[in-house]
Formats: sequence, C-alpha cells, structure tokens
Amino acid sequence: MSDIILETTDLTKHYGGVHALEGANFALKKGEHVAIMGDNGAGKSTFVRQITGVEQRTRGTVKFDGAEVNFAGPIDAREAGIETVFQTLALADDLNVPDNLFLGREKTKWNFLGPFRFLDYKAMRDDTMAGLEKTAVKIPNIKNTIRNMSGGQRQCVAIARTATFASKLTIMDEPTAALGVQETEQVENIIRTLKEQGESLILVSHNMRQVFDLVDRIIVFRRGRIVANLRKEDTDGQDVVAYITGAKTGAEFEGAA
Repeated sequence: MSDIILETTDLTKHYGGVHALEGANFALKKGEHVAIMGDNGAGKSTFVRQITGVEQRTRGTVKFDGAEVNFAGPIDAREAGIETVFQTLALADDLNVPDNLFLGREKTKWNFLGPFRFLDYKAMRDDTMAGLEKTAVKIPNIKNTIRNMSGGQRQCVAIARTATFASKLTIMDEPTAALGVQETEQVENIIRTLKEQGESLILVSHNMRQVFDLVDRIIVFRRGRIVANLRKEDTDGQDVVAYITGAKTGAEFEGAA
C-alpha cells in the first residue's frame, strides 16, 4: 500500500492568457507536514484551489489516497477527507461554534419520520467538544457566536472544524497571517498536535520561522511553477529566500510538465 496521501502531476491552471499554475508535480506522504512558500502571486493559493475543487484545473491529474480524483467543489474534497482552512476562514458570523463546525453536515435524529427531521444539538455539541479537545483548542463558551470572538478564536474554530471529522489531510492557507503573538502560538500548537497524531498537513505560509519550526519539507513556488523541493534539515532561510526571489532558479524543476 502506497504511503503517498496526495500526488499531483502536471497540475496547471490558466486564466485566459495568465498562467497562474504550470506543471506542478507534487507528492505528500501520510503523516508528513509540508510548507508551501513563495511571493504573492507565485501560485500557492491557486495550487490549493485546484486540489480542493474550488476551481477546475486546466490540465493535470490529482490523486488522493491512492485514487485519481476530480472534485466538483470543496464539499466533494471534504467528503473525501480533505479539510481546508482558507484565508477567509469560511465561518458564519451569526452562528455559534457547533453550528459552524457542522454547517452543511448537520446531525439529525428521529430520521424515521420521513422528510421531517430534527437537528441533534446534543450530538453536535458533544462532537464539537471532542474536536476542540483533539486539537487542544480552548473556547470559553461554544454557544457564543463567531461574531463575538477574537481573530485567534475564529482561526482556532476553523482549525478545530478540520479535526472534528475524519480528515486524512489538512490544508492551512496562511493560518496566522492576521494574528498576534499569543494567538499565533496557539495555532502553531494545534499544528504540532496534528503532527503528533500522524495527520498529513500542507501549510501555506510566508513566516520563515514558523515554517522551520513546524514542517518536514519546504516547497517553493515562483511565477506559477515549483522551483524547489527542500528537506528542512538540508536548507536554511537564506536558501529558501534565494529560490523565492529567483536568485536560485531551481533549474531541475524548469519545464516540469
């Protein structure tokens, strides 16, 4: 049985004449944590959107857990076991924590009544608490609406949502970009917890210190292409920056299509 959880071959996305992503060949092992780095517009978020079905790729293939997949949208990806924390968080401000975690996959009871069903609030609350415990997220009152929470608490709720369900892969797109020091530390501790639990993770980040603290491998994007695939112990911040800026060209990746 393969130890590869996610693999892309020649993954490409064009917006008319703009080549946002070109020939991305990528593989992620089960339990591995990988960072995706690059300047703004390098193709990082475009890559994530193709994997998760937010957008449909121009060409290329995606294999997840051993099978080729063509997700019609994020819900398909989620049902397959890919949980994503987007920069926008995708939370409903006027709903509380359990309602957000189960938005679109609400638990019901008394299903024998045909089309008449009732939400099982107790089951959703219990599963929410289990998800929060799994990620060591501390929310003082899960009945509070998202609107009344701090930025860090909102981010933690979005991350806890990934742990509430049987996810095989977690993707986090700049999870600490707008957070303070303490809130960033809490999110990073969640990532460490996921590592200890053997869950695979892709982390999109500009934070060099964070990347070297949290991941096993670093993938660098530049102008829509993967230009470097670096083991953390074999590189350093200056080396990564050189690939990001183009001082190093990553010639071995040029033309990968």
